[in-house]
Order: sequence, then structure tokens, then C-alpha cells
Amino acid sequence: MAVVEDSEEEFKPQKKKPASEDDKRQRPFFRRKKMTPGSLMKALIRPGAGEKTPTDGDQVIYHCTIRTLDGVVVESTKAEFGGSGIPKRQVLGKSKMILGLLEGIPTMLNGEVAMFKVKPELHYGEEDCPVSVADSFPKDDELHFEIELIDFSKVKARILDSFLTQCISVNMPFINFQVISEDLGIIKKVKEEGQGWEQPREPYEVKAWISGKSADGKIIFSHTQGEPFFFTFGKSEIPKGLEMGIGTMARGEKAVIYVTKEYLSQCSLIPSIEGIAEIHFDVELVHFVQVRDVLGDGRLIKRRLRDGRGEFPMDCPLHDSLLHVHYKGMLLNEEKTVFYDTRVDNNGQPLEFRSGEGLVPEGFEMCTRLMLPGEIALVTCPPDYAYDKFPRPDKVPQGAHIQWEIELLDYEKQKDWTGFNFREIMDDVEKIKGTGNRLFKEGKYELAKAKYEHVLREFNHVNPQNDEEGKEFSDTRISGIHVVIHGLFNMFKNLLHLNVAACLQKMGEFKKSIEACNKVLDTNPVHVKALYRRGMAYMGGGDFEEARADFNKMMTVDKSSESTAKAALLKLKKEEQEIHRRARQQFKGLFDKKPGEIAEAGGLDVGEKEPDQSHDRDALDGEKEHLLEATAPPPARTSLWSRLWPSGRRLFTSLGLDRCTIL
Repeated sequence: MAVVEDSEEEFKPQKKKPASEDDKRQRPFFRRKKMTPGSLMKALIRPGAGEKTPTDGDQVIYHCTIRTLDGVVVESTKAEFGGSGIPKRQVLGKSKMILGLLEGIPTMLNGEVAMFKVKPELHYGEEDCPVSVADSFPKDDELHFEIELIDFSKVKARILDSFLTQCISVNMPFINFQVISEDLGIIKKVKEEGQGWEQPREPYEVKAWISGKSADGKIIFSHTQGEPFFFTFGKSEIPKGLEMGIGTMARGEKAVIYVTKEYLSQCSLIPSIEGIAEIHFDVELVHFVQVRDVLGDGRLIKRRLRDGRGEFPMDCPLHDSLLHVHYKGMLLNEEKTVFYDTRVDNNGQPLEFRSGEGLVPEGFEMCTRLMLPGEIALVTCPPDYAYDKFPRPDKVPQGAHIQWEIELLDYEKQKDWTGFNFREIMDDVEKIKGTGNRLFKEGKYELAKAKYEHVLREFNHVNPQNDEEGKEFSDTRISGIHVVIHGLFNMFKNLLHLNVAACLQKMGEFKKSIEACNKVLDTNPVHVKALYRRGMAYMGGGDFEEARADFNKMMTVDKSSESTAKAALLKLKKEEQEIHRRARQQFKGLFDKKPGEIAEAGGLDVGEKEPDQSHDRDALDGEKEHLLEATAPPPARTSLWSRLWPSGRRLFTSLGLDRCTIL
């Protein structure tokens, strides 16, 4: 990442002086005292991903659009509002920022878009504001700041006193330096800023003009004529330190990268490094081709053939976008047999699909969502992410590796509910809910969970705007039950939480499934379906006592659930018996050997057969589980060892094995 210019004063090797009153007033601690209730308010426009939020010392990359309360754009980094299109990069707690963003951005998740309503005293109207603006800027007005948090990460350590001393001794200026390695073995000096903020990484294909000289100015090599030097990032085709430095550069950037011998390695670029203590590489990053190892194991590879429009990844399709693509599908054989081409086999019409709905092979969608509008990419895909788990075209054999040449023509973001009336919102909810139910039935639990969570997030912001809409909502049927308006929201959210829990249970995420059930039971401790689903999750995770307690409570609070609870208890008993049987077999004969002999645990005796499990069918197969009016398949069986603990620990104790260590 480029060095933040606002922090360059930190590089000056001078003795620390006592902080003046003006300096103290600029510190976040003193500035935060100006916060008053209602001076900073936040509204979520688009939720982010993950659970972490930026903290002091993190570098944040974000787009910012400032509007008056009437909606007039005052200033923006986005090209669509007259800005440069380049997002801001700042370091929280280090860079000069307005107080409203210094407090607001740390509440955001990666990819989140939020609107902050900021009083003048928390933006440019703040007394002693460290950020100056033009006189025409409405700094005395309350403003809306729309923030899109693109990315955040920890920044490397800055120039240390020891390096500054070295710079001064050789009269080397140290402005625009960035420390790449904390031991100062790799340092970069930016000569000319590049374009955009995407940087090369493994396994990108890179073209650059590169020359190198020793610390005393002797030229070691020069590759600055003819064709730029070409290499694949991550293939050790250039010295490690040089590669790490280039990995912080943007397209078109010019820089000098200082690399000590600890980070030098012999390669085609430098045949010999003997006697070289340090090399100064003069680099101009001409171009790089994005090549992404999507799965991280070399099986699903996306290679960009033609650049698209916009910045990666900010302008890539989001979840639930409507995409229009042309593609040509080929078998990965010597003939590169084409089995489908939209321009030939679809009357020249592009394929249209909505992401996140399982309508195309998983590998196809994963790579398409990493593309920019207008981009052409070549995707190499393994069978399990192509057509082995998706309806196969007639010309594609089982187990075939596939190559797609994909052109993303354009895409449409999913419309938010701004401006929708209540009926339109409910129609959209029903549509998304139905898609989630379909995905659940198809066994695509991750995608189904995303749909339910999307409705849950969005529906939290929905309230009837008038009596007519309230009546409309109160007349809505859910699981055949009429509910009054004051209880409908909670009921709807409960159903969504239970659907999420069902998906998590199918995915083997029993702990998270229990947490989802607890959200329902926190509001209604006698919710029978939540007790049942939590009990199944406890049983799946091997917590048999907790599961038994939930099933027994079901019968206590609702006599009509007795048959379901008894079936669950029967299944629980069989699960416990099977765990005990397996554990006894696992440790059979472990302590029967004489001293000095080795006892083996876990094997069946010769001639002993694995017992037939066909009789142990799910006792709950006949029990229908409703997912927002859709039935779901019975809970999936999980592996032995994932269910063994912690109940297995108690079993070992009863067998006298609590002091036994398994290596």
C-alpha cells in the first residue's frame, strides 16, 4: 500500500517535544469529548461481510459522497458524481480525518455502505478541524456522508529511527517511503503514483521495466529496452524482496525498491548475488494480468483476457445481482471441444441469471462475480465445481474438466426497498423466501442461508407506513396462522432464525445452529419448534443431555408435540447406544496386554463384521419440518468423532479411561 502522506511528519528524526495545547486538541481522545447525543447518526444502506470492524492503526479504503439534507451532492470520490473514481486511503488515528468519520467508520464491516448524518461540529465545522476545505463548502450545515468501506487492513511499521539515521548519513531523502518488511530489509520509495488501487499478487502475470544497481551506484543489470520483463507472481522468477515490493505497487507506478541480501535470491533476472549486500531496484510497473486461484489449491483458475470497466473489486457484481454474460464452454481436452456457445446456440442472446440462486455451476458463478463489466476471462474449472453437481449438458461427460471463456456484458444490482410501498416489499420478501426454500430443497444450504439472512436483515427496517398497509400485513398468512400486527414481526423473524438454524444444522455447524435457535428462545422460551431444532442441533454435536432436556420440555409445554418429541428421544437413545458400542470396540483389549507389549486400539477382530446400520433409520423421517411454508429433508447424519465430545468424555470416564492418553 502507498504511504499515507498525512503521516510523513512521523518520519523526521527529531527529539520528542512536550505536546502543546494545540497538539492535544487534535488527539482523538480530546476530540471525542465534543461528541453529544444525536450529533452523529448512522443508517445502514448495504450490509457488509464478516464480523471484524476497523480499529485505530488500520488503513481504511473507502468511497465518500457528501450531500446536503436536500440530497444535493457537495463532494464525492465516485466518478458517477463527478469525482476522480479513486477511493480514499487513510489510517485511523493517524491520518487527518473529520471526527464524524473517525467515529463512524470503526462501526462498519468490510463492504458495508452506510449513511451518516453529521452535525457541523463533527465534520468540517469542528473548532480546530484538522482537515481544511474551500470557503464555499457548507461546513456550517448538517450533512449526509455516504460511506462505502471497500477494505481495511493493518499497516506495516513505518520508518524507524535506525533507518532514518542511515538515510541522513548518505543524504537520502525519506519522503514517500514505505517499509515492506519490519526488519527494514525491504523499503520502497514512490517516485510516481500509479492508477487505481489493485496490486499484483500470486499468481498474477506481470510486465515491468526493471533495473538494479548496488548501494555504491554500480549497475548490476538493466531491463529497460525492447519488451518489458515478464514474470508470474509467486513463481520465484525474481528475488523475493523485489517481488514483495512490486506486490505493493499499482499499475503505472514508478518506485525504487531497496532490498538487502537477506531478501535476495539467485534467478534468471540476477544470475549471481555473490558479494552483493544490497540492490536498489528501479521499477516501473507497466501492466499486470489478473490471474486468480479462486479455491487456493490451483484447481479453479480465472485469467483475465481483457480488462473491464471500473475498479476491482468495488465494481464487481454483488450477491443477488442480475448478470448478463456471453460464454463459450469447452472440454479441457486436446481438441478443446466446444459444447455450448451463447452466440451460436442461444440465437446470439446472452445468458441472464441472478447470482446467489444456484442457477449456474458454482465455479462459473464464483469467477463471474470476480469480473468487471466488459471484462473477458478464461476460467479453468474442476468437475466438482462444474457439472458433476449441476445438470450436465449432453456433450459433457461425467468427471470432465471444463474451460469457460466468459464475457460479462453488464449487471444490475438488486433493488433496495427505498421507495417501495409495503405491498411491494412483501412481494419481494415472498420471492426471496421462495428462492431460499428452493435452494434448501436442492441441498444448497449455504445459498439458502444467505437468502434467509438477507430477508432477516432487510425486514428489520420494515414498518407499516399507514393503517391500510398495517391491515395488509396483518392479513398475511404464515404457516396458516393469522396473526395481529403487533406480533407479526417477531413471528416472522423467529421463522427466519429457525430457517437459518436448519441450514446451519445441515452444514454441520451445530454450535451456530444452537445460537440461531437461542435468538428465538430468548424472546419465547416455550417456542416448541425452536426447542425441537435446538435439541436436534445438540444431538448432532454430541451434547445428549442438553438435547434430552429440550425434547422433554417440548412435551411439557405442548402436548401435541409429544409424538415428535418421543421420536426424537428414541433417535437420541440409539445415537447414545451406538456411541457407547463404538467406544467399547475402539478400546477393546487396550489393557489386556502384558507389561511391555503394545496394545492397539480401534480395530475390529478378525472375522468380525461392521454391524448392519440399516435398522437404525431416522425415527423422524415422517416428521415434516416447515421452512417458511416449505418442507425440508430430515437432518443429515454427522461423523462419529464430531459427535463423540463432550458426551464421549463422560463415557470414557465411566469406562475407567479418564487417565488414558491417545497419541
